[in-house]
Amino acid sequence: MRVVALVESVDHVCCRYRVAAFRNALAAHGHSLDIRPLPLTTFGRLGIGRDFTADAVIIQRKLLPSWAIALLRRRVPRLIFDFDDAVWLRDSYSPRGFHDPRRTRRFRATVSACDLVIAGNEFLAEAARTFTSPDRVVVIPTCVEPSHYPVATHEPRSGLQLVWVGSRSTLRGLEQFTPTLSAIGRAVPGVRLKLICDKFLQIPDLPVDECVWREDTEAAEIAAADVGIGWVPDDPWSHGKCGLKVIQYQAAGLPVIANPVGVQTEMVRDEETGHLATSTEEWVAAVSRLANDARLRQQLGSAGRRQVHERYSVAAGGRGWFAALHRLRVESLRKSG
Repeated sequence: MRVVALVESVDHVCCRYRVAAFRNALAAHGHSLDIRPLPLTTFGRLGIGRDFTADAVIIQRKLLPSWAIALLRRRVPRLIFDFDDAVWLRDSYSPRGFHDPRRTRRFRATVSACDLVIAGNEFLAEAARTFTSPDRVVVIPTCVEPSHYPVATHEPRSGLQLVWVGSRSTLRGLEQFTPTLSAIGRAVPGVRLKLICDKFLQIPDLPVDECVWREDTEAAEIAAADVGIGWVPDDPWSHGKCGLKVIQYQAAGLPVIANPVGVQTEMVRDEETGHLATSTEEWVAAVSRLANDARLRQQLGSAGRRQVHERYSVAAGGRGWFAALHRLRVESLRKSG
């Protein structure tokens, strides 16, 4: 099949991890993938779908106006929507609250118009099933390529380095977590926090190692740390997140400490791939334990890396995409025949 993906930006993190990552895997099964930016203007959107030939078109994450979806639906043989956020809501930091009638209307119009919906987790899939037939909705997690990540060695050393990776938009969540991070700094001797980001913050009682995010060094900087941390607000927007940070930590062989929100409860299992912690006391206890046991860090990190290979690797996600496209083609042939 000739597949065209319409994305917000070819450099956007969602495009890189949820579309571009699977180009080679799809090619191995005979599918071509062409990635194009969505038109930004009304005039450009009036021509959407006219300037290319495709067997299937993927709309990646973006909620277009209902009229634009209707135009695209008429012009392409198969329409797919891929999303990895609760796009029908405002985010955790909006002063206007989560509910957004316009986004909800656009989400309904998009999902109901599509032949196939690819959701990044089950929470998102359930939302999509509200507006379309359940058999049109498939869960394919956000995936990484494990071979791009060096494996942490967990050699004994003085002091434990926690790591958090993200952008200035998600850094707002970490700011809310500052009191607990400060408590960790006071309770665990020698602990530090590496921030891999495009913006930084100071945390009382916890030294911060500032590491400017770069695509070509991100994986190595993660693997050079000891423990990955994942904290998100416990709210509807965060339940739609797909856990990229956690997957990256695990791909590098790091144990992970996270709060039990959304997919983090699936990815981080106590005593298997890391620790789930809610209260400040639980966070301090989890960091203290890992700080004093390099062998445990190695054990949990290795289990997390195996999990990535099995469930969150590009190979695993590629198999999911191939199965979904194959079923879509078979159904189209059955209807036409």
